[in-house]
Amino acid sequence: MKIAPSILSADFSRLKDEIQAVEAAGADWLHVDVMDGHFVPNITIGPVVVEWIRKATRLPLDAHLMITDPDKYASEFIKAGADWVSIHPDTCRDPSRSLSRIRELGAKASIAVNPDVPLERIEGHLAEIDMILMMTVFPGFAGQAFIDDVLPNITKVRTLISERKLPVLVEADGGIKADNIDRVVRAGAEVIVSGSGIFKTQNYTETIRRMRNAAQGLER
Repeated sequence: MKIAPSILSADFSRLKDEIQAVEAAGADWLHVDVMDGHFVPNITIGPVVVEWIRKATRLPLDAHLMITDPDKYASEFIKAGADWVSIHPDTCRDPSRSLSRIRELGAKASIAVNPDVPLERIEGHLAEIDMILMMTVFPGFAGQAFIDDVLPNITKVRTLISERKLPVLVEADGGIKADNIDRVVRAGAEVIVSGSGIFKTQNYTETIRRMRNAAQGLER
């Protein structure tokens, strides 16, 4: 299991310190929520900020593009230092081509699936991706409550990937904390994104330790 703190919940007045703190606390990746005010009703960060984040850490950067034109901007985020790029297929004219282009540019390609999107709509893309991001909240704002109804879909997509013997990771993002991470991991998620569940706690090292232990069934 990999833990990817979402910097959307970090203190941006001391972002470098926050990044280095979660890295020292045992984070595996950093998750970057990119919002444009169109696809989702919030506006967050662009490639310039990702470039500075890249300079502050060696951790893999996982960029979730919640934007209306990922084909136009994905290359800029990859150039800035993103290692993984997630897109929403309904924002692309040709999702297969968009995913292929991300890989051609040297990043890992991922499809993001909102809680109300049927898995049948993305099954045909499983062989074209390196990861699938299962949203456990509706994207747009940090601090939302976890949607339990997504858990069966996480299990279903994990089963599909296993049956097809595809090297695809399953990521989950939204409302995940130490008190519910065990259910998400049991459902089949391997990469766990947590924003306020980490950055709004007092001790990042202790929080990440608790999350790992809970995922292994050592804490309840």
